[in-house]
Amino acid sequence: MGVRRRARVLAFQALYAWDMGTAGTEELTRFDWYEAPPEESETDRQAVLTFARLLVAGTIEQIRTVDDTIRAHLSHWGFDRIGKTDLAILRVSAYGLLFAKDIPASVTIDEAVELARQFAGPESFRFVNGVLDGIRKALQEKAPQ
Repeated sequence: MGVRRRARVLAFQALYAWDMGTAGTEELTRFDWYEAPPEESETDRQAVLTFARLLVAGTIEQIRTVDDTIRAHLSHWGFDRIGKTDLAILRVSAYGLLFAKDIPASVTIDEAVELARQFAGPESFRFVNGVLDGIRKALQEKAPQ
């Protein structure tokens, strides 16, 4: 698993914990609970933690914009009905689409789908993909040509 994928997993887990109210932003972004795989170099470990911190802190800082964007792209589904796992994946990924412009939207969406396949319900990946693809399309329409 690559550095950015590990960072996204950490960010998703931290946002899930944040949403459940088990820890604050500062505590979460220390990632004291992260156990690096044995083959991970110290350089890679630091890269994982740095990217994960960026995603978590940025998502929480922009949570109103992120949540409003997700709400705007829900079809026949209330925001309050989104499972906590799906919501954490959607939040970190919507933040990426909205604010991490150096990462291609297709990469952000593909990573979110993989997170949903790995950590969420059996059909969650379709839901996550649909919401994020709607956000991607809306952002493309707004982008100057």
